[in-house]
Amino acid sequence: MMRRIRTALLLLAIFSTAAIFTSHAQDKFRLKPGAKGKVCLECHDAFKEKMKLPFVHTPVKAGECSDCHNPHTSSHGKLLAADAGKICFSCHDGIVPAKARSAHKVAMDGDCAKCHDPHAAKNRNNLLKPGNDLCFGCHQQIAKQVAANRFKHSPVEKGCLGCHTPHASANTLSLLKTDSPGICLTCHKPNTPAFGKAHNGYPVAKSDCSSCHDPHGSSNRGILWGKPHQPVANRMCNQCHLEASSPDALKTKRAGVDLCRGCHNAKMNEILGKKRVHWPVMDKVSCNNCHAPHASRESGLLKKSQLALCGECHGDTMDRLERAKVKHKPAVEGNCTECHQPHSSDTVSLLDNTDTINLCGTCHDWQKHSSHPIGGKAVDQRNRNLTMDCISCHAPHGSDHKVFAWYDTKRDLCVECHEQFKR
Repeated sequence: MMRRIRTALLLLAIFSTAAIFTSHAQDKFRLKPGAKGKVCLECHDAFKEKMKLPFVHTPVKAGECSDCHNPHTSSHGKLLAADAGKICFSCHDGIVPAKARSAHKVAMDGDCAKCHDPHAAKNRNNLLKPGNDLCFGCHQQIAKQVAANRFKHSPVEKGCLGCHTPHASANTLSLLKTDSPGICLTCHKPNTPAFGKAHNGYPVAKSDCSSCHDPHGSSNRGILWGKPHQPVANRMCNQCHLEASSPDALKTKRAGVDLCRGCHNAKMNEILGKKRVHWPVMDKVSCNNCHAPHASRESGLLKKSQLALCGECHGDTMDRLERAKVKHKPAVEGNCTECHQPHSSDTVSLLDNTDTINLCGTCHDWQKHSSHPIGGKAVDQRNRNLTMDCISCHAPHGSDHKVFAWYDTKRDLCVECHEQFKR
């Protein structure tokens, strides 16, 4: 009997010790009752009012301040127990899928507090601002466009989250809930007479609507992109495509450059008459490598801004420009065509002039710049096949040195040629 009692007491002691260790694991700071939250409010009195807001973060409501903050000391601001993003993701795991096709930068960076108040807010999901006001705080260019549009898109007026996910999308670009045209077809029914009439009877139900229409609204009727191709603006789809009654109505009448030549013949002859042709022009896809065939927000029907478009192929140049401490203004602003011809040229690097010196001289008065000899009679000492010009000393996109010099101008640049002065 006594043996059984001793065994029972031993087991009780073991279970009690385990319970204490479990409690300590759950509360690593071994705080007294109320010290995880209630005691905090004795000093942080302002939070009493904050907790009266309609939406309070669950840990705050439960009085669990030490779930996010270290009560003693920290290497992070506001005594956070870790980086803010890591703290949020410890509970909100899966906000950004592992192989997301598109992700919101603030979510990827763990800057949750740029959109959410970590304690309490007036708006659902602890958002800092309601509806579109929050999104437009960063996406100001879209906000200006939406405000100026003559023709509004109804979903935009209702809220960005009607079409976009706020954190990341596993399967779609631009944080869309569904790819186009699926997302458009939730509202627009292609089997209605009005839809067919608006598209000249062409079977566009499976086409990418954003190839013609700006999803945020436009000042053009039919919310066409700001710079529509003339045949699209004039509803002349059959100028490029087979007739709407054709079994293959969306097929173009010709392929590649042969189609564009029908209207732009003079331009094509000018392009092909130069010594050096930009390879996308002669590629099988030809003009569509850089230009949108239906409509665009960019001048010249470019698919993207010049910097983004050129950067798709010239990534090495973009990387150097990004790293450069001193950047050439046209390059950093993305005005590539201020110096380069986009289609063809008679000069190397498709420069927009027959002479590098004259090209630079359109902005820079080099005659007042230096007495250093340049031009056809000034041979480059590093390569006898070259003559001295502006880019002999200056990097055209940018560099780590003043005046875009390839090397430090105090000595290193000069001794590239004047070796007798090397030390």
